[in-house]
Amino acid sequence: MEKTYKLTFQLVPSGCWYTNLRSALPKPMWDKLRRAAYARAGGKCSICGAAGRLEAHEVWSYDDARHIQTLEDVIAVCPACHEVIHIGRTALLGREPQAQEHFKRVNGCTQSEYHAALGEANRRNAERSRHEWVTDLSRLPQLAADLGKRPKEKP
Repeated sequence: MEKTYKLTFQLVPSGCWYTNLRSALPKPMWDKLRRAAYARAGGKCSICGAAGRLEAHEVWSYDDARHIQTLEDVIAVCPACHEVIHIGRTALLGREPQAQEHFKRVNGCTQSEYHAALGEANRRNAERSRHEWVTDLSRLPQLAADLGKRPKEKP
């Protein structure tokens, strides 16, 4: 049985690379979404609870049977959590050792558990990258309307 972690790797199938809200939306709309996520998080990372600078992260779900990538949410995360979430990019930048330590600290896990989780994420991503994906942004209007109204996230 696969262990569940608070902080996870969210590898994007290769066919979905370079598709993100920040580049797809007009800057004022993206700014509204990200600022609402920061406000909802109360100045703390939605995953680890660290205070300080925040970044907006798009949460996607994947329908592996129909190959649909669906936008679920925009959340506020600290740079360290964001580096773990996007571990492939982080590794290319030479920052995987720092991300690895953060993953282990936030999840209270061992080195071998880190490698097992990363291996599973890479296996799943390799399978997903074999397919072409449709991107579903149907939740975007609801997110735009609701982001500022939702209760504060708890780390």
